[in-house]
Amino acid sequence: MSSQAGSKESSASRAALITIPRIFEKYRLGEKLVMVTAYDYPSALAVDNAGVDMVLVGDSAAMTVLGHGSTTMITIDEMLLFCKAVRRGLKSAFMVGDLPYGSYEASDDEAVQTAFRFVKEAGCDAVKLEGGGPMSVSRARAIVQAGISVVGHVGLTPQTATSLGGFRVQAKKAEAAKVLIGKALALQKAGCFCLVLEAIPSVVAEAVVERLAVPTIGIGAGPSTSGQVLVFHDLLGIREGKGAKFVRRYADLLDAMEIGVADFVREVRQKTYPAIEHEYKMDSEEADSLRSLLKSEE
Repeated sequence: MSSQAGSKESSASRAALITIPRIFEKYRLGEKLVMVTAYDYPSALAVDNAGVDMVLVGDSAAMTVLGHGSTTMITIDEMLLFCKAVRRGLKSAFMVGDLPYGSYEASDDEAVQTAFRFVKEAGCDAVKLEGGGPMSVSRARAIVQAGISVVGHVGLTPQTATSLGGFRVQAKKAEAAKVLIGKALALQKAGCFCLVLEAIPSVVAEAVVERLAVPTIGIGAGPSTSGQVLVFHDLLGIREGKGAKFVRRYADLLDAMEIGVADFVREVRQKTYPAIEHEYKMDSEEADSLRSLLKSEE
């Protein structure tokens, strides 16, 4: 079967919306969940048509789209703009919005008000927040109690990467792994229906999965998680550099984009574009009338 046929078949089989009950049904049946981090309307169309279960509108847009050096630079309004664009492109996939750095840490009330905006203004099905310490657990619990679904996130948490020693694998020591497992359990108890596990040893991810009763989405956490997530720009090669160890490129679109633009530049400078087939025509009689009108004004 061709990949195109497979894509059409996948789309056709996914007429129904992906909801939390459907996510848990897949989880109970052992079906792997697929999440992609996307940021705009065309990428949302692509991932939805490809058959992903969940779309994360990630604060990684700060780096991949806006060109910042970290995720902490992005604002609530910028995140809402990205979420609204993605919402317009989704028909079936479940949409999760990342709460940006500085938008939920100060108090439970701030966290709830920010989460309300992501649901009411951008149409998110759930929100995600980072960390499993007392603050994050309290914020997650408050948001859940306000009626909004929450995805937790432990391991490498990019918003606090500086305090973790940079973008590095976490929980490599037994004691650190035990702490991480405790954080995951605390987030589950707070009401998170799903957890992202990022950049941790596979054996640690296995220990987390064994102890949780909710789905887990891995990114650099090995194969034992309930599903996997990659960033749209990473998996399609729309970025410079190789990226993290866990990234697999399924295309090299940045190269194709540069080649396409370079061809455009060359053809314009060589005066081969636009060609006759790219021109709009005027009726010959109207063209003659125009010339007469212009000549009469000379």
